Amino acid sequence: MFNTTKSFLLIEIHYTRSFQIFIFSLLLVSYLITLAGNILIVALTLIHPSLHTPMYFFVSNLSIVEICVTTTITPKFLSIVGFCNHAISYWGCVFQCYFYFVLASVDFFLLAVMSFDRYVAICQPLHYVTVMNHRLILYLAAGSWLCGFADTLPTTIIASNLPVCGSNVIQHFFCDIDPMLKLVCQDTSLIYLLNLIASSFTVLGSLLCITVSYTFIILAICKIQSGRQRWKTFSTCSSHLILVLIFYSGSVFMCLRFIGGSTAEFNKMAVVLNTIITPMLNPFIYTLRNNQVKHAIRGVCGWS
Repeated sequence: MFNTTKSFLLIEIHYTRSFQIFIFSLLLVSYLITLAGNILIVALTLIHPSLHTPMYFFVSNLSIVEICVTTTITPKFLSIVGFCNHAISYWGCVFQCYFYFVLASVDFFLLAVMSFDRYVAICQPLHYVTVMNHRLILYLAAGSWLCGFADTLPTTIIASNLPVCGSNVIQHFFCDIDPMLKLVCQDTSLIYLLNLIASSFTVLGSLLCITVSYTFIILAICKIQSGRQRWKTFSTCSSHLILVLIFYSGSVFMCLRFIGGSTAEFNKMAVVLNTIITPMLNPFIYTLRNNQVKHAIRGVCGWS
């Protein structure tokens, strides 16, 4: 990524050929499932009237992010595993690193926005249509994307001008900022500080918004007299909560790595969780657990 090298080499995968073929097949299948499932969510949201709601507008944005983030990482990972193609160009590394963190940031902001939507729907149901109007949902979605792009821009600009000494081998299967900074031959404390600030703002800030929203939601649900109605109300948040738990379980630790450091293997596992597993699970969470989406699928396919 840096200004003294034209290309990098991503880490080699040291497994037997048969096991590499197995990993390649697994990655390819998961990638195709991710694309198909998330494209289905976006298409259903666009064409089915019952899904023309603020919540599903945000869900479709989330699906677009998942398509983009897995496409940023997985194709190159497939070329490494399947074809031993470890080289990546200077600009390829710049854009892969930048867009990975941009899209991860957009994910966080969208999850926070979706928690606000659930708060308004449950705590202020009579004002929901007025509050979550067309203009506001567009502002919230656009703001999530703009904040994501702006969040990682300073770090990328500064890092792109740092000199590399010696090896150009990145100890990762994609251009992650942490192993890339290990190749730099000057002080990188400013980059780590900027990363810590940006990560804290994005991850912990969005987590605070989600926590506050769900605190009010739980308090409102506890006031409902009927146990059946309480469960029905809470179930409208279940898909979102599952995504939050899955996504933050890996991402919070990735944020904290800039404080105390972490092993390379740990970082790789966290990236696999956030860029391969979570995007693949997203459509299943919103279809298998949601009657509205199931109804929309049946309607589009002409099933009774």
